[in-house]
Amino acid sequence: MQVRNSLRSLKNMPGAQVVRRRGRTYVINKKNPRYKARQG
Repeated sequence: MQVRNSLRSLKNMPGAQVVRRRGRTYVINKKNPRYKARQG
């Protein structure tokens, strides 16, 4: 899981979902789990 300042590049990947949990923003990608990330 990467911790990034900006998730904009990751949310444009195919299969990416942006999810908010407990005040943090996560990107989940079932097609390519290499692109998992969180912000904040």
